[in-house]
Amino acid sequence: MKTKLITREGYDKLKTELDFLWRDERPEVTKKVTWAASLGDRSENADYQYNKKRLREIDRRIRYLTKCMEQLRIVDYSPQQDGKVFFGAWVEVENDDGDIKRFRIVGYDEIFGRKDYISIDSPMARALLKKEVGDSLIVTTPVGDATWYVNEIDYGK
Repeated sequence: MKTKLITREGYDKLKTELDFLWRDERPEVTKKVTWAASLGDRSENADYQYNKKRLREIDRRIRYLTKCMEQLRIVDYSPQQDGKVFFGAWVEVENDDGDIKRFRIVGYDEIFGRKDYISIDSPMARALLKKEVGDSLIVTTPVGDATWYVNEIDYGK
């Protein structure tokens, strides 16, 4: 199950991708398919087959983004969040071994391509919610429970 929340920046990024696919890339690939189809035999036409496949991928992504964006709820920063961990927060945590991690808690659709973002649905994010600087938390992982301490919370206003 994925929580249908997204930050304003994440929503804008998805909207930009959708606009690019719909207005720029899809028309260009459609022209290539039309051109390749006009050459004749489509069964052995690599340009036609490749671009037809690419067009299906683009259409699939457009359908996904359109459906996804209708269901997502944008969560903006609120001053009442200061001092506690909520959606959209940058958090620095440290364990007993001195390992330090810094990441931002975001929606599922924002984590791809970013190593410093974690999903609100992850065990770490769930354990961090409503914690304050100095609090400890126990995160259940496949290898056992791990204790982490909150060092810093920032909303990057």
